[in-house]
Amino acid sequence: MTNPTSPLTRIVPVLFLAASLVAQEKKEGPIQDNSFLVEEAYNQETGVVQHISTFTRYQESKDWIYTFTQEWPVFSQKHQFSFTLPWQRLGASLDGKQAFGDVALNYRYQLLGDGDAAVAISPRFSVLLPTGDEKAGYGKGATGYQVNLPVSFTLGSAFVGHFNAGATRTPNAKNPIGDKATTQDVAFGQSFIWLAHPRFNVMLEYVHARNQVVVGPDQTQAQTATYLSPGIRWAYNFPSGLQVVPGIAVPIGVGASRGEKAIFLYLSFEHPFTKPR
Repeated sequence: MTNPTSPLTRIVPVLFLAASLVAQEKKEGPIQDNSFLVEEAYNQETGVVQHISTFTRYQESKDWIYTFTQEWPVFSQKHQFSFTLPWQRLGASLDGKQAFGDVALNYRYQLLGDGDAAVAISPRFSVLLPTGDEKAGYGKGATGYQVNLPVSFTLGSAFVGHFNAGATRTPNAKNPIGDKATTQDVAFGQSFIWLAHPRFNVMLEYVHARNQVVVGPDQTQAQTATYLSPGIRWAYNFPSGLQVVPGIAVPIGVGASRGEKAIFLYLSFEHPFTKPR
């Protein structure tokens, strides 16, 4: 999903607000950025890099997480490398301080289609590095491995859908007191995007995760989280090729997550890094 690195034991969606839809128009076609909580299946175009910031704050727990992701094409649109850096504050952790979390290194292959195709598939493999302090609850204390299958599809000329299914395995994950166990997490999601305007989208996303936490030596406990998230995003396009996409969403807990609410802010900068010939 859009941001795979979070060590939190519930879904961490994945920054910014603006005010109008006025910009110099150069690009044509709809926004093809990341969905917020559900990963789209469009790799970065050749010669174009994307910088993505997200901020999520939960109303009940007061926890929050900021992530920075950078996506690069590797030689062509077929291959993409990205990394995600998380900075977070967990009120329920041992100290409640801000701290760095586990970093994700991601490779994605454009198996089918692209941003102009009716159907696109782009499987991803990620390595989650144990850069967070598991003793304070900010990481898993071991290297994790994640796979995700994003599928994107058009629904007529006005709607786009994104589907995700993924799993994460972390051998010898640790809890704050040092107990070790292998954790296995699964997640899936579905989003629908209304292309109300080429530079304005209305979004509805559904995400569900079942994550395991270490509760003792070779013992884990499953925790589930489910969110329904309405949101909007819009784009500013500039003659240089720069596209700026702010967005905002309100994830609402349902099922086992009922009663939890969050605010999600999004900001993307996408621009060429090579000069056109």
